[in-house]
Amino acid sequence: MNFPKKYIRVSIAEQQLMLIDNAQIVSSYSVSTAKNGAGEQMGSECTPTGWHKIRAKIGDSQPLNAVFIGRRPTGEIYSDELKAQYQQRDWILTRILWLGGLEPGKNRYGHVDSTWRYIYIHGCPDELMTGTPDSHGCIRMKNKDVAELFSKVDAGLKIFIE
Repeated sequence: MNFPKKYIRVSIAEQQLMLIDNAQIVSSYSVSTAKNGAGEQMGSECTPTGWHKIRAKIGDSQPLNAVFIGRRPTGEIYSDELKAQYQQRDWILTRILWLGGLEPGKNRYGHVDSTWRYIYIHGCPDELMTGTPDSHGCIRMKNKDVAELFSKVDAGLKIFIE
């Protein structure tokens, strides 16, 4: 496999995200991928595999725990009170790295398109980070971790999810 000089590797089996530069791991973070496992189909709530890129970076000026709906900040800051008020929300917090698939027929175009499945790397309530797969398809991170990763990467950076 021909890996780029700098990229992100996400291991579903290890629930880890690694930022790699010159074949060296420069940062590593715990993540939570999909409760339903790996898969690419629209509506599956699975984490897609293969090569992706960061399609867009969203939330650069937002504070930690800022709440997003539809990729837009709501002006809310996640708290226990907000959690109690909106118990069914799938919390997207702090930063969003919106992914786009790079492999036609696998994670790009049609019913397997990661962009139009709205697959992100994003912050979530830190208490949900238990080391187990529990998302609806996205890759969840602790808020401090996703803010740190966000500051180290650019749109267009490649991501390999396995």
